[in-house]
Amino acid sequence: FCSCSSLVHLSSIDCHRFTVMMPVSRLAFAFFAVAASMEVDMEAINSRFAEMQEIINEQKAMLAQHEQRLAGRDFRRLHEAVNEDYTASIFGENTTTDPRAYTETENFQQALDHLWLLICGALVMFMQAGFAMVESGCCRAKNVQNILLKNLTDVATGTLGWWAFGWAFAYGGPLNDDGVLENGFIGTDQFFGIGFITRRPDGQIEPSTGMLGWFFQWAFCSAASTIVSGGVAERVNFPGYVCFSFMMTAFIYPVVVAWTWGYGFLGANNYMDFAGSGIVHMSGGVGALVGAAFAGPRKGRWENPDSFAPHSLPLVVLGTFILWFGWYGFNCGSTLGMQDAATGMMAAFVAMNTTIAAATGGLVVFLLRFAQLRKYDIGGFCNGILAGLVSITAPCGNVECGSAFAIAIIGAMVYEGSSILLKKVGVDDPIDAFAVHGACGAWGTLATALFDMGEGFDKYHGWSGFACNLADDGSCAPENAGAGLGINVAGIFAIAAWVACWSALIFAPLRFSGMLRADDEVQEDGFDVRKHSPSKAYTMDGEKATETGNVAVSSSKVAPA
Repeated sequence: FCSCSSLVHLSSIDCHRFTVMMPVSRLAFAFFAVAASMEVDMEAINSRFAEMQEIINEQKAMLAQHEQRLAGRDFRRLHEAVNEDYTASIFGENTTTDPRAYTETENFQQALDHLWLLICGALVMFMQAGFAMVESGCCRAKNVQNILLKNLTDVATGTLGWWAFGWAFAYGGPLNDDGVLENGFIGTDQFFGIGFITRRPDGQIEPSTGMLGWFFQWAFCSAASTIVSGGVAERVNFPGYVCFSFMMTAFIYPVVVAWTWGYGFLGANNYMDFAGSGIVHMSGGVGALVGAAFAGPRKGRWENPDSFAPHSLPLVVLGTFILWFGWYGFNCGSTLGMQDAATGMMAAFVAMNTTIAAATGGLVVFLLRFAQLRKYDIGGFCNGILAGLVSITAPCGNVECGSAFAIAIIGAMVYEGSSILLKKVGVDDPIDAFAVHGACGAWGTLATALFDMGEGFDKYHGWSGFACNLADDGSCAPENAGAGLGINVAGIFAIAAWVACWSALIFAPLRFSGMLRADDEVQEDGFDVRKHSPSKAYTMDGEKATETGNVAVSSSKVAPA
């Protein structure tokens, strides 16, 4: 470059600009010269760049599918408690046997997941109080203690059945490399809770999340068994019922879970039941139907129907509110965790759908009963609420709120029609257990696929929740809705057939051996008088009346002196 002193005709400022611009111009000249020389190769470069971009897009799509599958599994029943290879320890990296400590994020997520499921599991367990109130209120006062005994037994016996065999059959695995139950039918490990904790070489004990899954799923198992007790109330002997209750919780229900939430042959094909319309409620409802058929109607049920009216509507209403309250643990808790914002939003989404369905179902049945009777039927209102809740239990995580409204309306009609039909064919179901749980459970499972919130009629969300099922290119996969409907219909028939067959195999020998049905004298006098101590569920202290004029006033009534 020339110096400013040699360019005497330029000012100092112009000289500075000239010296700065000279190298820039030379660089520009060099660039265009190189580009011109490479012009023949640009087409090949562009082609290669396009190929690389296509590969990147394919990898992005595969990653999105993988993330979706992982997210979907978070909403499935099989939590990381089963057959996972844990790489973190609560003891941290204290010895060479400890792979690593939990990260701060993992610690926080585990704490939130445990807190969430323990609370929700306790809510589901509290539903047992609701079942007890509804069942005892729907029946006659002379059998209240016997009904409450069966409710208590369902929980106590069911706990031991679930601990000894139920969990292992449902979630024991083992799973193959694809995360599917190896035999597709039933779990074979973790009987009696074996494997939930492991002893380390240094003598300390490493826990797993298996105990959390066991507790939450136990509450669901107990609910399925309790449904049956209402369908056979007021005429079934206690020992015979205990036999069925144990088999229901230890074998019949757990196998249904293995097929579905345990990644058996239905779950492996994306059978969709978010919280258990088919798996829990339909199983209990079908068991109740079979039990009611084998036990036969209560003595005098069809000859004198007015004498079988519910003895306490306040108990029925109280029990309904308790069940509605506990249902938020049932449905919202089925997110199986609370690890991020998306999961919290899903829980709120589920709560909204659950609330809308409960209210809608109750009002629809109330109006249907009023149209028939021209009187207000509180019992029908309560069962309508439960019908709406059962109907939304399976689809609560993949349908919009408007669909929840429609599902509940149809569910209420399904309940009312089923209740009338059972009476027509002479099946005595004291609390409409099959109509509420069996028929509406099947409808809810069907509605899960029919009302899925995927765009149009061919896109499908299912277990993915807010996300659609993805195609290979990362877009929403078409024509998945039909597959979802097909597997759910297959699941309805498979579950109903399994529960019906095994229930019949248990109830039939009990009936023919005389262990199932109570004799006419016990039914006439009431189970409480003949089988329980004290002999009454209620104490009517009418003998301690005080004289007030010519009227005797007691704690239970006002009667002429």
